[in-house]
Amino acid sequence: MFIRGEAPKSISAEIVEALARVQTSTLGHLRDHGFPRGLVPVRRPLGFVGTAFTVRLPQLDSTALHVAVDELRPGDVLVVDQSGDSRSCFGGMVAYTAAARGAVGALISGAINDVQEILELGLPVFSSGVSALTTRILGVEGAINVPVTVGGSVIRPGDVVFGDSDGVAVLDPGEALDIAETLRDKESSEPALKEKISGGGRLAEWSGALAAFEGNPSDNTAAE
Repeated sequence: MFIRGEAPKSISAEIVEALARVQTSTLGHLRDHGFPRGLVPVRRPLGFVGTAFTVRLPQLDSTALHVAVDELRPGDVLVVDQSGDSRSCFGGMVAYTAAARGAVGALISGAINDVQEILELGLPVFSSGVSALTTRILGVEGAINVPVTVGGSVIRPGDVVFGDSDGVAVLDPGEALDIAETLRDKESSEPALKEKISGGGRLAEWSGALAAFEGNPSDNTAAE
């Protein structure tokens, strides 16, 4: 059985521009959810912000992916849920088609192959690894633009996918601008902090670690 959901609304250029100026790891200081785990980038440095265009595959059968990649739009991020399979569904021709359609990145819960071709394309890709063992076109089942799970995170069509050399974060479009502003404010304080540290200031005082450390003595402290 095959399912085709409605193509999501593309995120705004304002969201893309705002998140392109901040880092995923800054968000990682503030929240724990929305970070797909176990994925690695095909190269570093990299960076992208785009609209989630999702595909769910039944492990071995990549029929739906070949249909979906033809339907990608400029600014989309291809997000593939491979139902736990570790083989590759994403090789040179799929990557080439995604890039030709204007995709800005890809998030693959399985492996990739034809790595050199992908590197030459310059398409940013996160995946679980590399494998010469690939999926097949079997015509069994699959779904396009439905909620999927990648690396333990639920990703909906139209979500913001925000990736850089540190990792990937997934945001609801409605919160993206507020988050970008929060991250920008947090990052803007770092130059002044570095100056203080260069002048002898203490990181642990700024972060509160020193107060927490000294205020919670070890149980092994000898009684006086």
